[in-house]
Amino acid sequence: MFGLGKKDGAQEPVTPAEPPTTPAGKGRPTPTRKEAEQARRQALKGPTDPKARRKLEREQVRQQRVAAREALMSGDERALPARDAGPAKSFVRDYVDGRRTLAEYFIIIAVVVLIVGLFRIPSVQVVVSVIWFAMLVLLVVDMSILLLRMRKQLAEKFPDPADRKGTMFYGAMRSLQIRRLRLPPPKVRPGGRPVEPKG
Repeated sequence: MFGLGKKDGAQEPVTPAEPPTTPAGKGRPTPTRKEAEQARRQALKGPTDPKARRKLEREQVRQQRVAAREALMSGDERALPARDAGPAKSFVRDYVDGRRTLAEYFIIIAVVVLIVGLFRIPSVQVVVSVIWFAMLVLLVVDMSILLLRMRKQLAEKFPDPADRKGTMFYGAMRSLQIRRLRLPPPKVRPGGRPVEPKG
């Protein structure tokens, strides 16, 4: 009576239960500590490809040059190259920039003398030779006076000879440069007093 339409003993089909799904893994083994440290060191060293390494080195050098140039243009004491860094060099720059000397016109006069000397006129060449010789004598005298006075003040302000190393040559080379082209730019006008070094 009951169970019409079903055969005796027949049971409903049982669908097999799906196995539980597990989340997919990384697909690779976890690196050991030694491998992780080696990878980190390699990343710090940069690319292994020689071309890529050279390109990276050139870019780093270029950035360093740009930073050094910007520091020179701005006169930022904290970022100056070793050639210009230090309170003694700063004092020398201010001392030289605060004085008008014949040396700062040396390049201009030398170019004029060179151009005039191209004329193959004996009388002109004699005059040019005399002017050139006289200018060299005056230049040596003027620069000697400047450097002797500067050395005296340097010795008073910086008693340690190590602090004054290279300052005389540095001052001489700066005095030969045209004022507008000096780097770092002058902070003292002609006739001004040098800025006292800090600390």
